[in-house]
Amino acid sequence: MELSVLDLCPIVEGGDAAQALRESVALAQEAERLGFRRFWLAEHHNMPGIASSATPLAIQHVAAHTDTIRVGAGGIMLPNHSPLVVAEQFGTLATLFPGRIDLGLGRAPGTDGLTMRALRRHLDGDEDGFPRDVVELIGYLSKEGGHARVRAVPGAGTEVPVWILGSSLYGAQLAAYLGLPYAFASHFAPTYLEQALEIYRATFRPSKWLEKPHAMVAMGVCAAATDEEARHLRTSQVRAFARLRTGEAGTLPPPGPVDDLPAEALRGAEQAMAFSAVGSAETVRRKLEEVRTTLRPDEIIVAGMIFDLEARLESLRIVAGAAGEMRAAA
Repeated sequence: MELSVLDLCPIVEGGDAAQALRESVALAQEAERLGFRRFWLAEHHNMPGIASSATPLAIQHVAAHTDTIRVGAGGIMLPNHSPLVVAEQFGTLATLFPGRIDLGLGRAPGTDGLTMRALRRHLDGDEDGFPRDVVELIGYLSKEGGHARVRAVPGAGTEVPVWILGSSLYGAQLAAYLGLPYAFASHFAPTYLEQALEIYRATFRPSKWLEKPHAMVAMGVCAAATDEEARHLRTSQVRAFARLRTGEAGTLPPPGPVDDLPAEALRGAEQAMAFSAVGSAETVRRKLEEVRTTLRPDEIIVAGMIFDLEARLESLRIVAGAAGEMRAAA
């Protein structure tokens, strides 16, 4: 079981996007040093606290400042974009950083309805052309290189690994049907996690990309020297998530009390973030071991928005140490 990192380039209260991007590079460099497999960035729009909206550019920036770690999208919200343009973008990335680029695809907008219209989403009136767009995109990246006389240049022949992302059963079914690797967004929507993994594994069809299923689960992680300190650091993300649910999205606040938040929003945030490991090295190790034993994922990708950069780096070090103990024990 491999470990990877999911980052949203959080903009902290009192900071700006430039700082967020610098800190994402620092996080990726530490993840590389610690032996994490991948460093993924996510597409979100109109979010004051997230700086990764131009995801291919953020990926390029991180890849240019690292050497070996795979860098990719977790993910690109494909209905927001032309498959050809995405193929050209990721074909260019794969040309610049061969063997290091991943492309995770989701079908959610990654934003609100008003911003969806600003993105020109669904202008053709096709409410779910996602499977068709995935196949079209893969075709542009294939060795065959495209459709009729339209080619992605760069892109054709790069065969950038494509993942299907999801937080429901839909993505599991599509990934299984196409024979693609699958990542479940359990770090913010854990409800269907077990069922989705069961469907994906039971209905998987071998393909030229995969002979057998390959499943990744996303887990919220906030690790610190003690359980108490980790719970305190996590309040930044709880507060940010609760505010988002009330329509008051903002930058990532410093750790602080949560009892001033609306009870319903706080309850919803805690439910959404329930699939998490929060605590000391021992607490995190036990949770990782539990997930490995019960869900048998091929990979776990950890996510966690912590206000202070050094605390984020230390959390990553603790996770890596816990994983190292698990490997030694095995």
